[in-house]
Amino acid sequence: MGSLRERCARAFDACDEGNKGYLNREDFEVAVVMLFGYELSEVEVDSIMSSVRPENSGILFEKFLNLMSAKKSAQLHSDETREIFTAFDMQDRGFLTFEDFKKTFNSILPKLSERIIIEAFR
Repeated sequence: MGSLRERCARAFDACDEGNKGYLNREDFEVAVVMLFGYELSEVEVDSIMSSVRPENSGILFEKFLNLMSAKKSAQLHSDETREIFTAFDMQDRGFLTFEDFKKTFNSILPKLSERIIIEAFR
């Protein structure tokens, strides 16, 4: 699988149509799909492309690597949050009630004051 840098380098090289040394909008969108398996929203792509310096004509490798590192970090955080939520959502309803929250905390920290649980749930 390789490091993120190696995977980004492979995606960058594969998507840099014509070996320009940068990714234009289309190249960038394909590279993201290669790395993450999904497309970014138009708003995200517009935002990223508007940050490109005009003299670069597109996204250079180091900027691409920084963007993909941030995306990977956000994805890991999101996955961790989803795991925690799933642990609390014992009824598999897609939302948490105070009772779900309280039951989970009581099983993990039985001596925790209910006042703290109430504050955390708010």
